[in-house]
Amino acid sequence: MPDFLEINELAPAELRRILSHAGQSRVRSDMNQSPLSGKSVALIFEKPSTRTRLSFEVGVRQLGGWPVVLSSAEMQMGRGESIFDTAKVLSRFVDLIMIRTFADSTLRQLAEHSDVPVINGLTDKSHPCQIMADIQTFQERRGSIEGRNVVWLGTGNNVCTSFLHAAGQMGFNLVFSGPREFHPCEDAVAFAEGKGARVVFESNPREAVSKADLIVTDAWVSMHEKAEERERIWDTLMRYQVNSDLMAAAPTNALFMHCLPAHRGEEVTSDVMDGPASVVFDEAENRLHVQKSIMCWCLDLLGD
Repeated sequence: MPDFLEINELAPAELRRILSHAGQSRVRSDMNQSPLSGKSVALIFEKPSTRTRLSFEVGVRQLGGWPVVLSSAEMQMGRGESIFDTAKVLSRFVDLIMIRTFADSTLRQLAEHSDVPVINGLTDKSHPCQIMADIQTFQERRGSIEGRNVVWLGTGNNVCTSFLHAAGQMGFNLVFSGPREFHPCEDAVAFAEGKGARVVFESNPREAVSKADLIVTDAWVSMHEKAEERERIWDTLMRYQVNSDLMAAAPTNALFMHCLPAHRGEEVTSDVMDGPASVVFDEAENRLHVQKSIMCWCLDLLGD
């Protein structure tokens, strides 16, 4: 049975199948609501989490399964046990593993040695579950994302990488607007362009959003960053803040997304976060629906 590690590693048809199932299961009460009955899912967190933990734990329970939530502080893996040994032990107890970790290598080693499917809940490299939820959210509001213009402002981080992967797989364009030192991963750009997506680098944020169907940003720094680092990045990135003036330069039907948590007043202002273009809380809810479908897909339980 397959892992769900990166959007660029799945066939586009399978991505669409997952999204279709997520949309149907959200509104249909006649679908099988307990496909994970009798199954256990390990949810491993090396990073703090609100949305990932809630959406996966609640999702497993809604599907009739049993979530086993583990932090690195509670596991021997956090005290030096090899990932190989951890993967082999987990495979004897659970049917599926989700991990939210730092290094991509941790995810890869776990998937390589596990005998059950592994889901990428987030790494420093990518955040595929989030972007699947973002696409579901966009398509609920605006129809197919194919051919649309997605504008990313700020830093080319792990979420931006997964958006580039999705651009290549789902056929939309991505405009990146941010300082050169924060440009996204070159491999992700090359993947998107290699699949026929148009990737544009536009230093002027107002020009970048002028034809946007979707405007996206993310926190410029992590919550744990030191104050002096936050101030340095603030000075560099302030012109890319998503505020009411910038939204006024975009088409009136452009949506705004942020994967959360947000630093209100930094990368985005509250009037945008709480404004009519914002769908940030729809995004958060859709993590639940799309991840339920991802779990079913990994276990070959989506049906026809």
